[in-house]
Amino acid sequence: MSRPAAAVLMAAVLVAVLWPSSEAAMSCSVVFRNLMPCLGYLQSGGNSAPPTPCCDGITALMAQAKVKADRQTACTCLKTAAASVTGINFSLAGALPQRCGVNIPYKISPSTDCTK
Repeated sequence: MSRPAAAVLMAAVLVAVLWPSSEAAMSCSVVFRNLMPCLGYLQSGGNSAPPTPCCDGITALMAQAKVKADRQTACTCLKTAAASVTGINFSLAGALPQRCGVNIPYKISPSTDCTK
């Protein structure tokens, strides 16, 4: 392969790797990292407002979940966490988006259907 052809091929590979895509980029580690500040509140809060870092995490998570596949991944991660972490108050979890002023298109619950 000639040098110019190799350079063009390398440029094409770099563009393909670095070009932003509309595919899902969300992962459970991103979801958990953003929502970790909410855990204490969901286990023992209730009378107080959610902590600011919790609401900031929810806001950041929703900003990162730009496409449907990202929102579905985030939903699945939340559903898995809700089912596996003990002591979660699901009434608080369900009210958390509203209390933080964030619109989440699904309920945080172990029974949520994340395919919608």
